[in-house]
Parts: sequence; structure tokens; C-alpha cells
Amino acid sequence: MNRLFVAYKPTWLGSNKFLSQLKRKYKEKKAGFSGTLDPFAKGVLIIGLGSHTKLFRFLNKAPKTYRATLWLGAHSDTLDIELVDTIANTQTLDIATVQEALKNFVGSLTYEPPIFSAKKIDGERAYDLARAGKEVVLNKITSTIYETRFISYCHPFITFEATVSEGTYIRSLGLLLAKKLGVQDGVLTALERLSEGQFLYENEKALDIKKCLNIPQNFYTGDLLNIFFGKPLHVKDFDIQEDGTYWIDNNDTITIINLSQNQVKYELNKVEIC
Repeated sequence: MNRLFVAYKPTWLGSNKFLSQLKRKYKEKKAGFSGTLDPFAKGVLIIGLGSHTKLFRFLNKAPKTYRATLWLGAHSDTLDIELVDTIANTQTLDIATVQEALKNFVGSLTYEPPIFSAKKIDGERAYDLARAGKEVVLNKITSTIYETRFISYCHPFITFEATVSEGTYIRSLGLLLAKKLGVQDGVLTALERLSEGQFLYENEKALDIKKCLNIPQNFYTGDLLNIFFGKPLHVKDFDIQEDGTYWIDNNDTITIINLSQNQVKYELNKVEIC
């Protein structure tokens, strides 16, 4: 089965275990996902079955939108509710103050990622080192916050949405928001990915891959049998001859090619639509 769709991962289930459930559901051995979600998080997960697992790098997956609930005053090294060890009382805030603080994060943001993250240090995952009680020091990263939206405030909980670049840690954004509001600690009690680029959850409906790619379409004017048999192609036989990666419509299949220095390279050939 060749299929590309958006699934909805529940909370406290790892992305790999969730994928195993989907493989059994669709009776497909070859499957993969794009954009791992932590067990704590829930929401949109792009799934590919069969040959469609090869398409992830060509999809329009950014920016990403999340909804999170921040617990002001709670402390956990995981920056979520998994290992909360202390809870401090905090003063009630004015809603306008919370809204203004959220707006201040729009733009480029440089910060330290959580020590409980999948980043590697000398070949080991940071979260493995942290759980083993070892010191974890991570380099700062820079993310782009495109938009923030205030949802609600019921002290000490703030719910907000953020549209961000790939690789942004919303748990870190939650802690930074707490500090911006004059509170030393804060953890997320809920985290939901609402979308990845154009991808939303729609009951695992099969997606039209011709409408999902983040590369332009090109048109091959030569003999289509050349593509069917995977023969060498020539730049002069394409409408667009500039260097770049393109997709070609073969009706029931697509082909992805790369044009570079007057050479044509197959990236993927004859990927079935369904």
C-alpha cells in the first residue's frame, strides 16, 4: 500500500509505538513518519506507507503550529509534568500583561534547548544522559517565532498557540514566557501539534501528493518511455532548465528529478499516487 496521510498521536505514546499500531491497522510493513513527537505531546504526525516514505524531504512541513498550556511556578528538568519536583505559589497576573509578554516573543529567538531532548552529545541522546544523572550542556539554538496567540489564562495556567520554525522547542518557549512574567519556573501540562505546514489532521484521509510537495512542477517534453524505463534524461527536454529539484507528472505516478550543471539526476522515479 502506498499512502500519505496525517495521523493524530495521543499523549503518552511514543511516535515509534504509534507507528507500529498504524502498520498493523493498515497491514503494511514499510511505514515511517516525519517530525517526531515526544511521548508527552499529542497531535499531527505525517505518516507514509510503502513508497511514500521516501517523500518526507519533499513535503511542505513548515511552519509548525502548537497549542500549549503552561503551569506557572512548577519546576521539572523535563520542562513538562513528567518529573515535577517543586511547585511555588505565584501571584495572579493581569491578562493584558500575559498577552503583551506573548507578543514579545515574535521574531528570532535564541535560547538553550531542554536537556531532556533528542539532541546528541558525543553520539548520545541528551535525554539519555539526563536520565542517567549526567551533566548535560547544550549549545544555544535560534528559532523563528512567526506568531503567538493568547488562548486563555486561569491562574496559574496559561494556554497559548505558537507558529514556529522547524526544530523549535515549545517547552523552552514556555519557560521563557514564565520568566518574562517574573516567574522563575514553569512547565507545560499539555502540548499539541495542530499543523505541520499545510498538513492538518483529517481522519487519516489519503493525501494527494501532487498538492503536498514543496518543490515546483516541471514538464518533460521528450518520450515518456524514457522516464518509465529510467533512462538518462537531458536538460534540453524540460520546460524549466534552471538548476533545481522538480517533480514530473506521469499521470498515475510522479518522478522527482534534480537539474544541476546541465545534468539530470533521478531523485525518485515512478512513485505511485496511491
